Amino acid sequence: MTAAIVHPPEPGRRRVIATLAGGFALSVQPIEAQSLVATPSSGLLAGEVAIPVADGAMRAYRAQPAGKAKLPTVLVVQEIFGVHEHIRDVCRRFAQLGYLAIAPDLYARQGDPTRIEDVKTLLGEIVAKVPDAQVFGDLDASARWAAGNGGDAAKLAITGFCWGGRITWMYSAHNPAVKAGIAWYGGLVREATPLSPKHPIDIVGDLKAPVLGLYGGADTGIANDTVERMQAALRASVNPAARASTIVLYPDTPHGFHADYRPSYRPRQAADGWAQLLDWLQRNGVA
Repeated sequence: MTAAIVHPPEPGRRRVIATLAGGFALSVQPIEAQSLVATPSSGLLAGEVAIPVADGAMRAYRAQPAGKAKLPTVLVVQEIFGVHEHIRDVCRRFAQLGYLAIAPDLYARQGDPTRIEDVKTLLGEIVAKVPDAQVFGDLDASARWAAGNGGDAAKLAITGFCWGGRITWMYSAHNPAVKAGIAWYGGLVREATPLSPKHPIDIVGDLKAPVLGLYGGADTGIANDTVERMQAALRASVNPAARASTIVLYPDTPHGFHADYRPSYRPRQAADGWAQLLDWLQRNGVA
């Protein structure tokens, strides 16, 4: 797939960047339908919205209780597969619990990840071309949009999965308005690149909010020793947000254990992680 080219909007107009695709990403087919969790949208405002950004209007999926304001807000950051049905369902899960949850299309300028049929192409053609600085700006814009559309700017959190797990750590060091982060199996230690000059191990001292990390001990892509290095760095830091952060490492558990639509899904660990997430939001003043 050719990366999307973004042109400046015409004077007086905002260009809408892409449109969210429906269903699931092609690169994660076949879907494990027997384990799929489906959250209803009854009683919710749920669907696609447009968020103003510097070069247009970025699409996002938003879910929140209908008719309510000053809602605690959670930024939901996609896996490498984009804002497909699983991420939307996570937003609805939050909304049914009284949160405003919003998942922006953070690959909007690079292309549609849901239409790419294999992971290798997806990583090379889209994921590797997304700058951290662009992501941070889009998440800032999403937080502003939420605050103006029923959210409480004083109760802001972020959670993300895989690619989004790494972003959760990074954004918790970027935005001082964030009260809590929950990172699901996001990479911690990697080589710097021009688009990703730092990684979670590098920003421990810069964390503005405590982060709960949820990781699998049998994750073939995130070695246990990197998790141990991150845990040690958090403990050794003089930064209060870092020292308040913690990592749960589930034994014999693979990457993607929360993804109920994939063979990697582990119901017990996913349920425990979700319960810990909700407790983390409560303990850190978001709920």
